[in-house]
Amino acid sequence: MYVCICQGITDRQIIDAIAQGHDSTAAIAATLGAGSCCGRCCETVENLVESHAKPAVYHAA
Repeated sequence: MYVCICQGITDRQIIDAIAQGHDSTAAIAATLGAGSCCGRCCETVENLVESHAKPAVYHAA
């Protein structure tokens, strides 16, 4: 499904970018351009990042 109509970016492209380590909306905007034009897709991009980004792992000292 298209998430960003301005840039022609799909949810699959965003999920793939997240899997490659681009784990913030700013990183997705810088990498793919999604969310960098009109802003209508920002909420969807944020939701995809939240649901697909790996949580940070902290190790006890």
